[in-house]
Amino acid sequence: MRHPIPVMLCLGGALALSACERTARQAEVDRTLATVNVIDESNLNDIMLTAGDPNEAVTYFRRALSENPDRTDLMRGLAKSLVRAGKAREAVQAWRKVVDSSEATDEDRVALADALIRSGDWAMAETVLDRIPPTYETYKRYRLEAMVADSNEEWDKADSFYETAAGLTTRPAGVLNNWGYSKLTRGDYAGAEQLFFEALTHDPGLFTAKNNLVLARAAQRKYDLPPVRMSQVERAQLLHTAGLSAIKQGDIAMGKTLLQQAIDTHPQYFEAAARALEALESNVAGG
Repeated sequence: MRHPIPVMLCLGGALALSACERTARQAEVDRTLATVNVIDESNLNDIMLTAGDPNEAVTYFRRALSENPDRTDLMRGLAKSLVRAGKAREAVQAWRKVVDSSEATDEDRVALADALIRSGDWAMAETVLDRIPPTYETYKRYRLEAMVADSNEEWDKADSFYETAAGLTTRPAGVLNNWGYSKLTRGDYAGAEQLFFEALTHDPGLFTAKNNLVLARAAQRKYDLPPVRMSQVERAQLLHTAGLSAIKQGDIAMGKTLLQQAIDTHPQYFEAAARALEALESNVAGG
C-alpha cells in the first residue's frame, strides 16, 4: 500500500517534465516563427522599395510605421518610397526624421540632400552635404555635389565633382550627360559635344544624350546628324531638334530643310515638325 505515493510522485514528475518540454518546444517554435517573420518582412520591404508601385509602397510603410513608430528602417523605407512617388517635400520630412535618429548614416544624409534638391531647396542641400565628412566618397554624393556647384556657377568645382562621380560608377552615362549639359549652358559647346559622345559610348540608347549632342553641334552650326546609333523615329526627332536650333540662330533656310527632312523621315505623321514648318512658312510669307 506504500507504492502509490512514489508512483504518484513519478507521474507528477513526468507530467511536469512533459509540460516543461512542451514549454521549451513552444518557445523554440515562437523564436523560429519570429525569425521567419523578420525575414519575410525584410523581403517584403525590399520588394516594396523596388518592384512595388511607389504609392502602394508609401501606404505600406505608413501603415507599418503606425504600428511601429520607432522603427528607423521603416521610416527610411517611407522616405525612399516618397521620392519614388515624386513627393519630394514629404520625402524631405521623412528623411529628416531618419537623419535625426541615432541610427542615421552618411548615406541617409546624402539621401536627404537629394530630396532637398528635388524639392528645390538648393541652399539647404548644400548645407547638408557640407556636414558629411569628406572621407565619405560615393557616386551619389559627388553627383549631388556637382549639381550644387553647377547651381552656384562654381564651374571648376562642378567639373571636379562630375569627374570624380563618373569615376565612381560602372554606369557613368547619366552623369556624363549632366556634365555635358552643364558645359552646354556655359557656352562650352565643343566640350559639351565631347561629353555627350562619351556618354553614348557607355549607353548608346540614351536619347537625352543624343538630343543634347545635336544641340551642342547645332550651337556650332554643325547641323548634320552625329554618327551615333539611332532608330528612324529618333532620326526624325533629332532632325526636328536641329531644325529648331538652326531657326533660333537665324539659319532659316537650313531650319526649313531640316524640318522637312524630319517630316519625311518619320514613319508616321510628325505633328510637331509639321506645325513648326507651317508656322515658319507663314512667317516668311507674312514678312
